[in-house]
Amino acid sequence: MAGEAPQYVAARVQRALAEDERTHELGIRVDVRGDQIFLRGQVGDEYRREAIAGVAGEAAPELEVHNEISVVEVRDPGEEENL
Repeated sequence: MAGEAPQYVAARVQRALAEDERTHELGIRVDVRGDQIFLRGQVGDEYRREAIAGVAGEAAPELEVHNEISVVEVRDPGEEENL
């Protein structure tokens, strides 16, 4: 993996996030800069946020993971909207 182009490392991590049973995540942005990987996006809870960082770290153990994923509150739909 040494000398692997950043875009290939990012693609490997994104594939791992999509395929791992702990995450099955497609909506996270993965950026690689030098020996660091940055994860950005939004999820519904802290457990999922940490699981994504864990899977990314396993997929690219040579990189330092920066978890910049936000946890957003998921609410039930409110009143019916009349158009």
